[in-house]
Amino acid sequence: MDKALQTMIDNMPTKTGKSLDEWKVILKDKAFKKHGQAVNFLKQEHNVTHGFANTIVTLSKEENKSEDDLVGAQYNGKEALRPIYEELLAFCSNLGNDITITPKKGSVSVIRKRQFALIKPATKTRIDLGLKIKDKPTGNRLENSGPFGTMCTHRVKLTTTEDVDDELKAWLKEAYEKSI
Repeated sequence: MDKALQTMIDNMPTKTGKSLDEWKVILKDKAFKKHGQAVNFLKQEHNVTHGFANTIVTLSKEENKSEDDLVGAQYNGKEALRPIYEELLAFCSNLGNDITITPKKGSVSVIRKRQFALIKPATKTRIDLGLKIKDKPTGNRLENSGPFGTMCTHRVKLTTTEDVDDELKAWLKEAYEKSI
């Protein structure tokens, strides 16, 4: 997801009164045949500006694919990476009851109030785990964010389930704790 889109999603509750997930629930109950009908509905019935309405409808369409379909597509041809993903997900899910897991087309966001981790199968042999930990120095393993840009502050490259070790779990916990 690009920086502008992430900023728009982050600002959505303030600017529209609801989070993206709340808007998705509203649209899920409607049966619009065309994109423009859904956009007009949000503009007319909920006073959402055109830019936000268009973004909400577009991202809601992505949501129509099941989470399993989205994750399955990410790991198609990269099946050896799936156990790493599952281990990361299991750990993150146990950090607190305020976690939201949001699969997208090419990655999975792990969100508290804000995204604090991003799981992306980068190659056939590697997952890139993006973390958002402000003011944390980089090191040999905890690299700068690289291709994640400003969505994350750091990146860790994972090739086996053994890479999901105590050090990595401590970084995930720190990112979770700082995401309030």
